[in-house]
Amino acid sequence: MNKALLEQLSPTNCQVIFIDQQPQMAFGVQSIDRQTLKNNVVGLAKAAKIFNIPTTITTVETESFSGPTYPELLDVFPEKPLLERTSMNSWDDQKVRDALAANGRKKVIVSGLWTEVCNITFSFGAMLEGDYEIYMVADASGGTSKEAHDYAMQRMIQAGVIPVTWQQVLLEWQRDWAHRETYDAVMNLVREHSGAYGMGVDYAYTMVHKAPARTQSQHEVLAPVPAK
Repeated sequence: MNKALLEQLSPTNCQVIFIDQQPQMAFGVQSIDRQTLKNNVVGLAKAAKIFNIPTTITTVETESFSGPTYPELLDVFPEKPLLERTSMNSWDDQKVRDALAANGRKKVIVSGLWTEVCNITFSFGAMLEGDYEIYMVADASGGTSKEAHDYAMQRMIQAGVIPVTWQQVLLEWQRDWAHRETYDAVMNLVREHSGAYGMGVDYAYTMVHKAPARTQSQHEVLAPVPAK
């Protein structure tokens, strides 16, 4: 048993890399709804920002093929350099290897396109040559078909990659609701990006804890018309 893999993710033991979150790469994704994919990618990015997780963004052939990184992702990290490369495998690029090494953390959380090409080759290189532990965010990554994504995930899992989801990572970082310094930011993120979970938080705030409904401060609330 590799006990290092049993260690939970924390804000101090991991880093994140976003690989090729660019429109042309997203156009080819068929394994997940593309709007859901972007929501999850941006949710993961905002979570990394909340917990001050070292983050790397790498791109491929921006000008000639893939287009610019999602503006919503860049808005989260406006100061981050984009590590442009030509290889399909980010691990082949010295800039990427240097950025990961400079962060000094062996647990690497990966969100990228496509699962069966860029994600898998990076993961195998980082594990084999860099001795990194890879956590693949399955719902913030996508493949050119469901089969391509699923079989790539299976192959990576067989090799020791750990599958996770973006919300799982967020809550593992938070871990304890007594951590008040991040509580409000996490709740706001959940309300914005976590679908039904976020709706439940809104319900609990307004109906259970009697907080004012957020919409009422922004929009006129129309009372029902009395019956005649």
